[in-house]
Amino acid sequence: MPDAYEVNQQRVEDIARQHGLVLSPFPLKARMVIRSMAQNCDAVGEWVCPCKQQNQPPVKGKEKTCPCPEWLDEIACDGYCGCKLFFSPAKAQQMIAPAE
Repeated sequence: MPDAYEVNQQRVEDIARQHGLVLSPFPLKARMVIRSMAQNCDAVGEWVCPCKQQNQPPVKGKEKTCPCPEWLDEIACDGYCGCKLFFSPAKAQQMIAPAE
């Protein structure tokens, strides 16, 4: 049986694909956010967004879950969500392209 990290990895990849997005072009950042969400899920049974988490430790039903309500607006405005987990493909490419 897959652990919470593996389940969440697949879950966020599916969400990204369904919306024509990609995960962070910075693998360490993506792993950190996915791991924190998995730990929150193990603790309270919800994919609590670690970047918008208001309480320590997470409180079931009191925190924003991922994807949060504003994620698509953030991506439309900035090219990535507040956690920098989900990116538009163009913004991800811009972030990893060498500066000219």
